[in-house]
Amino acid sequence: MIIIGEKINGAIPSIKKAILERNEELIIKRTVAQTQAGADFLDCAPSVEADLEYDAMVWLINLMQANSDTPLCIDSPNAELLARILNEGHVKKPGMVNSVNEEGTKCETIFPLIAGTDWEVVGLTCDQDGIPMDVERKVDIAKSMIDKANKYGVDLKKFHIDPCVMALSTSATAMENFEQCIIRIHEYAPEVKITGAISNISFDMPVRKIVNQNCMCMAIRAGLDSAIMDPCDRDMIGTIYAAEALAMRDKSGRKYNRAYRQGKFGPIKA
Repeated sequence: MIIIGEKINGAIPSIKKAILERNEELIIKRTVAQTQAGADFLDCAPSVEADLEYDAMVWLINLMQANSDTPLCIDSPNAELLARILNEGHVKKPGMVNSVNEEGTKCETIFPLIAGTDWEVVGLTCDQDGIPMDVERKVDIAKSMIDKANKYGVDLKKFHIDPCVMALSTSATAMENFEQCIIRIHEYAPEVKITGAISNISFDMPVRKIVNQNCMCMAIRAGLDSAIMDPCDRDMIGTIYAAEALAMRDKSGRKYNRAYRQGKFGPIKA
């Protein structure tokens, strides 16, 4: 499982406050904690007003890179801003671009910049009409983005499709929708990775952690490859290793046993 650490995002009130006040302490703390927990990428998402986003993104990139060698996931709905960050070379080594979709020319803006490089990219299954509810439309959008990526020479193994996980509280079929998207997109392009913000499914639900963990198990069984999540959540990390062993993605549970011995999950030993 590829883990994209979600804890530096301006949608989190404390992080937004730290960004606006240029308070380095919390950003550094979250950066180091997620790095030590073994995240594969660190989300770098200012999520502030449009006129403040570029300066905030550059500030975050510089601060995070000064305190971690983990690749960054530069995260914005503004493809032009992401292109500017790429073109100006603020990021020291290739990471992940989050995100493109079928609205306007976002794919056409980003794909030529990352083709032939080690940059990875996330594609959301939405377009000018927003996020569709039905699986067919999501899969059609995914296919269109995959075809464009292939046309521009983007390595499909570095392309992550996010089917936009819906909330169980508003859609009783949210989990089935997610699973079907995973299966159908993999059928079309097996090398493409499927990702998702797992915690979306538990919005407005009691004891969200339990919903998230069970969503992760079912998604892994369906073929989930990566997740935008909290890498410091030891219970979720344990869930991932167990689910991968049960789904036969970790034969004989070797990775599960090794991760436990390394203290990645389970009770914190004194």
